[in-house]
Amino acid sequence: MATLMRSGYKTVSHFLSHCKYGRLYSTKITTHYTIHPREQDPRWKDIDMTRYEDVADVVIVGGGPAGLSAACRLKQLANEQEKELRVCLVEKAPEIGGHTLSGACIEPTALNELFPDWKEKGAPLKTPVTEDKFYFLTENKTIPIPVFPGMPMNNHGNYVVRLGNVVRWLGQQAEELGVEIYPGYAASEVLFHEDGSVKGIATNDVGIYKDGSPKDTFERGMELHAKITIFGEGCHGALAKQLYKTFDLRKDCEPQSYGIGLKELWEIDPEKHRPGRVEHTIGWPFDIHTYGGTFLYHLDEGPLVTLGMVVGLDYQNPYISPFKEFQRYKHHPCIAQTLKGGKRIGYGARALNEGGFQSLPKLTFPGGILAGCSPGFMNVPKIKGTHNAMKSGMVAAEAVFETLNNESLASNSPTAGLDPDVYEQKIRDSWVWKELHAVRNVRPSFNTKLGLYGGVMYTGLFYVLGRGKEPWTLSHGGADYTKLKPAAECKPIDYPKPDGQLSFDLLESVALTGTNHDHDQPAHLTLLNDDTPVNHNLAVFDGPEQRFCPAGVYEYVETEDGNGKRLQINAQNCIHCKTCDIKDPSQNINWVCPQGGEGPAYNGM
Repeated sequence: MATLMRSGYKTVSHFLSHCKYGRLYSTKITTHYTIHPREQDPRWKDIDMTRYEDVADVVIVGGGPAGLSAACRLKQLANEQEKELRVCLVEKAPEIGGHTLSGACIEPTALNELFPDWKEKGAPLKTPVTEDKFYFLTENKTIPIPVFPGMPMNNHGNYVVRLGNVVRWLGQQAEELGVEIYPGYAASEVLFHEDGSVKGIATNDVGIYKDGSPKDTFERGMELHAKITIFGEGCHGALAKQLYKTFDLRKDCEPQSYGIGLKELWEIDPEKHRPGRVEHTIGWPFDIHTYGGTFLYHLDEGPLVTLGMVVGLDYQNPYISPFKEFQRYKHHPCIAQTLKGGKRIGYGARALNEGGFQSLPKLTFPGGILAGCSPGFMNVPKIKGTHNAMKSGMVAAEAVFETLNNESLASNSPTAGLDPDVYEQKIRDSWVWKELHAVRNVRPSFNTKLGLYGGVMYTGLFYVLGRGKEPWTLSHGGADYTKLKPAAECKPIDYPKPDGQLSFDLLESVALTGTNHDHDQPAHLTLLNDDTPVNHNLAVFDGPEQRFCPAGVYEYVETEDGNGKRLQINAQNCIHCKTCDIKDPSQNINWVCPQGGEGPAYNGM
């Protein structure tokens, strides 16, 4: 028995079951139960699968700006009208704000509405924008572009923040209002009533071996039921994907379009520090057909700066590495002069919505509602989504509260889960809708043969001058994963090696994220078919997942017999950016939640 324990087997029964079925599962890349149902696995035959159940009036999935704003607004309304309302919020990060990553230069519009006295309450918006700079870069030169009122890059009245700190503060306000917050609990499953309406969510199971069999420590997740569930998971949420299919929410909109945002936090020479200065660039290192831009913000603390790059995930060349593009960008004279002599102290990456107005799905369904970056309310030309996410959460709360207190609707609802469909009209009547409609054509205007130049000209003519009043709406031209060209049609990119001062290698960068996952659990980066990566992605596109992933999760390595290659998934490196799920040209990768509390540990990023 001692020998078995040292070998990783907790019980004799686990050893015997592993002997019988281990050969089968050891050959699989994916062992997750969403791909290999446990009902068909004899190793789960005698396991108690009962889940604890709890009931609230409203359950909120996601402790980001949208989810927390919804929670705060719900309790404000309930407290104002002296009504009992139990609001529970679950968040997969071990602490509120732990998975939050953004630039961020935010507009305080929604915060002003939610908490007019936010300054007195100590909200961490400490750096008002004092200076705007906008540049077009060539490989060695910097061409200034004037920033006038009305331009997307005009940030007068905005604040440079560390968004994780702002989210943490919102969590404190929510708790003071009476919201129950449960960090470290990942919502992994949507629950349904027999009539098909949403019943709530279930958190994920824990205590499962990498081969998919149960550990002695196995614990079933819990169920949270509610009359209405608000889904605010953030960009490309795992549960939202399921809801889109179940309720056909995307039938009347375009596919969502995405970007990947990469960010670093630096301590710089105090003599170079300009608190409140905001810089944006377009142009190099991208070609004219790759959408992208960069930012550099000076915080009023440290002396700290945040800098980052956004790369549109509709890029065509499979040899592009967003991470390596970001690293070489820092060697441009315009950027290097700020960073030289400094020290990098943080790194992270996250996908973001770029589809805008054209890609908004239906937002409600029986028993639930979508808010924030889950459906995608980002203003792309401004590179800002926090204010819209917060406002959408507040509007969602008002719609939910109205629905819950409509006695006629509650008693005559055709489904057990209530449909807060008034949200659709409330969003259309809000400034969020007006803002997104005005900029709807900016992002797709970059998809013409003129690329970057065509997009800049269109933005100047129709947005800056006309405010989006043109009577047409441009198309994004299909989903991002369809845009990759075969490797044979593209030229490999020879990226410079990192110098360890301004640029760094990938694994050194991932270490700064603090990401952590139990290695002995099924990989949460699941494959619908284990053979597809080699047979299609490697054969046609030369394995783009090993380049578009900003965390070194995917590697093609030699097979044991030396006769080919196989895909290796380093799931413990994952920083939950969702890029793989979005850009995989075969749409074979499905990102699901790992155990609650795992993932990156962004400290005020």
